[in-house]
Amino acid sequence: MPTSSAITVKNLTRKYGDFVAVDGISFDVPQGEIFAFLGPNGAGKTTTIKMLTTLLRPSAGEILVNGHDSVREQDAVRKSFGIVFQDQSLDEELTAYENMEFHGILYGVPTELRERRIRELLEIVELWDRRDNQVKTFSGGMRRRLEIARGLLHHPRIFFLDEPTLGLDPQTRNQIWTYINNLNKTEKITVFFTTHYMEEAERFAKHIAVIDHGNIIAQGTAESLKKKTKASSLEDAFLELTGHAIREEHATGLDHLRQHRKMWGGRR
Repeated sequence: MPTSSAITVKNLTRKYGDFVAVDGISFDVPQGEIFAFLGPNGAGKTTTIKMLTTLLRPSAGEILVNGHDSVREQDAVRKSFGIVFQDQSLDEELTAYENMEFHGILYGVPTELRERRIRELLEIVELWDRRDNQVKTFSGGMRRRLEIARGLLHHPRIFFLDEPTLGLDPQTRNQIWTYINNLNKTEKITVFFTTHYMEEAERFAKHIAVIDHGNIIAQGTAESLKKKTKASSLEDAFLELTGHAIREEHATGLDHLRQHRKMWGGRR
Protein backbone atom coordinates (compact mmCIF):
# COMPACT_ATOMS: atom_id res chain seq x y z
CA MET A 1 0.00 0.00 0.00
CA PRO A 2 1.67 3.25 -1.09
CA THR A 3 2.15 5.89 1.58
CA SER A 4 3.98 9.19 1.98
CA SER A 5 4.72 8.25 5.57
CA ALA A 6 7.42 5.85 6.67
CA ILE A 7 5.65 5.25 9.99
CA THR A 8 2.05 5.93 10.98
CA VAL A 9 0.90 5.24 14.53
CA LYS A 10 -2.72 5.63 15.59
CA ASN A 11 -4.07 5.20 19.13
CA LEU A 12 -1.31 2.74 20.00
CA THR A 13 -1.70 1.08 23.41
CA ARG A 14 0.18 -1.57 25.30
CA LYS A 15 -0.95 -2.93 28.66
CA TYR A 16 0.69 -5.34 31.08
CA GLY A 17 -2.21 -6.45 33.22
CA ASP A 18 -3.55 -3.26 34.81
CA PHE A 19 -0.40 -1.28 33.98
CA VAL A 20 -0.62 0.87 30.83
CA ALA A 21 2.89 1.23 29.41
CA VAL A 22 1.80 3.05 26.24
CA ASP A 23 -1.52 4.87 26.34
CA GLY A 24 -3.18 5.56 22.98
CA ILE A 25 -0.34 7.45 21.30
CA SER A 26 -0.44 8.73 17.72
CA PHE A 27 2.30 10.19 15.52
CA ASP A 28 3.54 10.20 11.95
CA VAL A 29 7.06 10.03 10.50
CA PRO A 30 7.45 11.24 6.88
CA GLN A 31 9.62 9.24 4.53
CA GLY A 32 13.26 10.28 4.43
CA GLU A 33 13.12 12.22 7.71
CA ILE A 34 15.26 12.01 10.83
CA PHE A 35 12.79 11.71 13.72
CA ALA A 36 13.66 11.76 17.43
CA PHE A 37 11.54 9.94 20.01
CA LEU A 38 12.45 11.29 23.42
CA GLY A 39 11.43 10.51 26.97
CA PRO A 40 12.75 9.77 30.47
CA ASN A 41 13.58 6.23 31.58
CA GLY A 42 10.43 4.14 31.84
CA ALA A 43 8.38 6.58 29.75
CA GLY A 44 7.38 4.01 27.11
CA LYS A 45 10.08 4.50 24.47
CA THR A 46 11.39 0.94 24.43
CA THR A 47 7.89 -0.55 24.52
CA THR A 48 6.92 1.61 21.55
CA ILE A 49 10.01 0.62 19.55
CA LYS A 50 9.32 -3.06 20.26
CA MET A 51 5.81 -2.65 18.86
CA LEU A 52 7.06 -0.73 15.82
CA THR A 53 9.59 -3.48 15.08
CA THR A 54 7.15 -6.41 15.61
CA LEU A 55 8.83 -7.62 18.81
CA LEU A 56 5.73 -6.85 20.85
CA ARG A 57 2.08 -7.08 19.93
CA PRO A 58 0.00 -3.95 20.64
CA SER A 59 -2.95 -4.23 23.00
CA ALA A 60 -4.82 -1.81 20.75
CA GLY A 61 -4.24 0.67 17.95
CA GLU A 62 -2.63 0.59 14.53
CA ILE A 63 0.95 0.70 13.25
CA LEU A 64 1.90 1.04 9.59
CA VAL A 65 5.58 0.71 8.73
CA ASN A 66 6.28 1.49 5.07
CA GLY A 67 2.58 0.93 4.48
CA HIS A 68 2.57 -2.54 6.07
CA ASP A 69 0.59 -3.49 9.16
CA SER A 70 3.00 -4.47 11.94
CA VAL A 71 0.69 -7.22 13.23
CA ARG A 72 -0.69 -8.77 10.04
CA GLU A 73 2.37 -8.25 7.80
CA GLN A 74 5.29 -8.85 10.13
CA ASP A 75 7.64 -10.31 7.51
CA ALA A 76 7.15 -7.35 5.16
CA VAL A 77 7.71 -4.93 8.02
CA ARG A 78 10.88 -6.68 9.18
CA LYS A 79 12.38 -6.72 5.71
CA SER A 80 11.88 -2.97 5.38
CA PHE A 81 13.83 -1.78 8.40
CA GLY A 82 17.21 -2.06 10.07
CA ILE A 83 17.75 -1.67 13.79
CA VAL A 84 20.53 -0.93 16.26
CA PHE A 85 19.52 -1.76 19.82
CA GLN A 86 20.70 0.16 22.86
CA ASP A 87 22.60 -2.91 24.00
CA GLN A 88 25.05 -4.80 21.82
CA SER A 89 23.72 -7.74 19.82
CA LEU A 90 26.87 -8.68 17.90
CA ASP A 91 28.47 -12.12 18.15
CA GLU A 92 31.79 -11.36 19.81
CA GLU A 93 33.36 -14.66 18.73
CA LEU A 94 32.80 -13.89 15.05
CA THR A 95 34.81 -11.44 12.99
CA ALA A 96 33.37 -8.17 11.74
CA TYR A 97 32.97 -9.68 8.27
CA GLU A 98 31.29 -12.83 9.63
CA ASN A 99 28.79 -10.77 11.61
CA MET A 100 27.92 -8.87 8.46
CA GLU A 101 27.75 -12.00 6.32
CA PHE A 102 25.47 -13.84 8.76
CA HIS A 103 23.08 -10.88 8.80
CA GLY A 104 23.04 -10.76 4.99
CA ILE A 105 22.26 -14.48 4.79
CA LEU A 106 19.36 -14.06 7.25
CA TYR A 107 17.91 -11.38 5.00
CA GLY A 108 18.45 -13.38 1.83
CA VAL A 109 20.80 -10.86 0.25
CA PRO A 110 22.27 -12.51 -2.90
CA THR A 111 25.93 -13.51 -2.56
CA GLU A 112 27.43 -11.08 -5.07
CA LEU A 113 25.41 -8.14 -3.77
CA ARG A 114 26.13 -9.16 -0.17
CA GLU A 115 29.89 -9.20 -0.70
CA ARG A 116 29.84 -5.84 -2.44
CA ARG A 117 27.57 -4.29 0.17
CA ILE A 118 29.66 -5.60 3.09
CA ARG A 119 32.82 -4.04 1.70
CA GLU A 120 31.05 -0.77 0.90
CA LEU A 121 29.58 -0.41 4.39
CA LEU A 122 32.69 -1.52 6.28
CA GLU A 123 34.65 1.07 4.33
CA ILE A 124 32.07 3.74 5.19
CA VAL A 125 32.42 3.04 8.93
CA GLU A 126 36.20 2.64 8.58
CA LEU A 127 36.32 -1.01 9.61
CA TRP A 128 37.30 -2.71 6.36
CA ASP A 129 40.90 -3.08 7.53
CA ARG A 130 39.61 -4.82 10.67
CA ARG A 131 37.16 -7.11 8.88
CA ASP A 132 38.99 -10.29 9.90
CA ASN A 133 39.32 -9.37 13.57
CA GLN A 134 36.99 -10.86 16.17
CA VAL A 135 34.47 -8.39 17.58
CA LYS A 136 35.65 -9.12 21.13
CA THR A 137 38.84 -7.17 20.30
CA PHE A 138 36.87 -4.05 19.27
CA SER A 139 36.33 -0.90 21.32
CA GLY A 140 32.81 0.26 22.14
CA GLY A 141 32.86 2.79 19.32
CA MET A 142 34.04 0.22 16.78
CA ARG A 143 31.28 -2.18 17.82
CA ARG A 144 28.64 0.50 17.46
CA ARG A 145 29.93 1.41 14.01
CA LEU A 146 29.79 -2.27 13.03
CA GLU A 147 26.21 -2.55 14.26
CA ILE A 148 25.24 0.46 12.17
CA ALA A 149 26.88 -1.08 9.09
CA ARG A 150 25.15 -4.40 9.75
CA GLY A 151 21.76 -2.75 10.15
CA LEU A 152 22.12 -1.13 6.73
CA LEU A 153 23.27 -4.21 4.85
CA HIS A 154 19.90 -5.10 3.31
CA HIS A 155 19.11 -1.54 2.16
CA PRO A 156 16.37 -0.84 4.72
CA ARG A 157 13.96 2.01 4.13
CA ILE A 158 13.79 2.79 7.86
CA PHE A 159 16.61 2.67 10.38
CA PHE A 160 15.70 2.36 14.07
CA LEU A 161 18.39 3.49 16.50
CA ASP A 162 17.80 3.00 20.23
CA GLU A 163 20.37 5.11 22.10
CA PRO A 164 22.98 4.64 19.32
CA THR A 165 25.72 6.65 21.03
CA LEU A 166 25.11 5.72 24.68
CA GLY A 167 28.37 5.65 26.64
CA LEU A 168 30.58 6.77 23.76
CA ASP A 169 33.07 9.61 23.92
CA PRO A 170 32.20 12.90 22.16
CA GLN A 171 34.56 12.24 19.24
CA THR A 172 33.02 8.82 18.50
CA ARG A 173 29.49 10.17 18.96
CA ASN A 174 30.22 12.91 16.44
CA GLN A 175 31.72 10.41 13.99
CA ILE A 176 28.72 8.08 14.23
CA TRP A 177 26.26 10.91 13.68
CA THR A 178 28.26 12.02 10.66
CA TYR A 179 27.75 8.53 9.19
CA ILE A 180 24.04 8.47 10.03
CA ASN A 181 23.39 11.95 8.68
CA ASN A 182 25.23 11.21 5.43
CA LEU A 183 23.36 7.94 4.98
CA ASN A 184 20.06 9.74 5.50
CA LYS A 185 20.98 12.18 2.75
CA THR A 186 22.59 9.78 0.27
CA GLU A 187 20.32 6.73 0.67
CA LYS A 188 17.14 8.69 1.56
CA ILE A 189 16.72 6.41 4.56
CA THR A 190 14.24 7.35 7.30
CA VAL A 191 15.89 7.46 10.72
CA PHE A 192 13.89 6.92 13.93
CA PHE A 193 16.05 7.31 17.02
CA THR A 194 15.93 7.64 20.77
CA THR A 195 18.58 9.41 22.80
CA HIS A 196 19.23 11.04 26.15
CA TYR A 197 21.70 13.41 24.51
CA MET A 198 19.38 16.33 23.74
CA GLU A 199 21.96 18.07 21.57
CA GLU A 200 21.79 15.12 19.14
CA ALA A 201 18.04 15.53 18.75
CA GLU A 202 18.32 19.30 18.47
CA ARG A 203 21.04 19.09 15.85
CA PHE A 204 19.82 16.25 13.63
CA ALA A 205 16.07 15.63 14.06
CA LYS A 206 13.64 17.46 11.83
CA HIS A 207 10.76 16.57 14.13
CA ILE A 208 10.58 15.34 17.71
CA ALA A 209 7.99 13.54 19.82
CA VAL A 210 8.27 13.50 23.60
CA ILE A 211 6.69 10.61 25.52
CA ASP A 212 6.17 10.44 29.28
CA HIS A 213 4.13 8.05 31.40
CA GLY A 214 3.02 6.34 28.19
CA ASN A 215 1.59 9.50 26.60
CA ILE A 216 2.89 11.78 23.85
CA ILE A 217 3.10 15.09 25.69
CA ALA A 218 4.63 17.23 22.94
CA GLN A 219 5.47 17.06 19.23
CA GLY A 220 7.17 19.45 16.86
CA THR A 221 10.52 20.85 15.84
CA ALA A 222 13.21 21.61 18.39
CA GLU A 223 12.51 25.31 17.90
CA SER A 224 8.76 24.92 18.45
CA LEU A 225 9.31 22.89 21.64
CA LYS A 226 11.72 25.52 22.96
CA LYS A 227 9.23 28.26 22.12
CA LYS A 228 6.40 26.37 23.79
CA THR A 229 8.36 25.98 27.03
CA LYS A 230 10.18 29.34 26.84
CA ALA A 231 13.46 27.44 27.05
CA SER A 232 16.83 28.34 25.56
CA SER A 233 17.81 24.76 24.72
CA LEU A 234 16.06 21.50 23.91
CA GLU A 235 17.41 20.01 27.13
CA ASP A 236 15.76 22.76 29.15
CA ALA A 237 12.54 22.30 27.16
CA PHE A 238 12.64 18.56 27.82
CA LEU A 239 13.01 19.13 31.57
CA GLU A 240 10.15 21.62 31.55
CA LEU A 241 7.94 19.05 29.83
CA THR A 242 8.93 15.96 31.83
CA GLY A 243 10.08 17.37 35.17
CA HIS A 244 13.36 17.08 37.07
CA ALA A 245 12.74 13.89 39.06
CA ILE A 246 15.14 10.99 38.45
CA ARG A 247 13.52 8.02 36.69
CA GLU A 248 14.36 4.34 36.97
CA GLU A 249 15.04 2.23 33.87
CA HIS A 250 12.86 -0.89 33.61
CA ALA A 251 14.23 -2.71 30.57
CA THR A 252 17.48 -4.67 30.82
CA GLY A 253 20.27 -5.23 28.34
CA LEU A 254 19.61 -8.97 28.50
CA ASP A 255 16.00 -8.34 27.53
CA HIS A 256 17.11 -6.39 24.43
CA LEU A 257 19.47 -9.16 23.40
CA ARG A 258 16.86 -11.86 23.87
CA GLN A 259 14.36 -9.86 21.83
CA HIS A 260 16.89 -9.43 19.02
CA ARG A 261 17.59 -13.16 18.88
CA LYS A 262 13.87 -13.91 19.00
CA MET A 263 13.24 -11.62 16.04
CA TRP A 264 15.83 -13.19 13.77
CA GLY A 265 15.50 -16.80 14.87
CA GLY A 266 18.70 -16.83 16.93
CA ARG A 267 21.74 -19.03 16.55
CA ARG A 268 23.20 -19.16 20.06
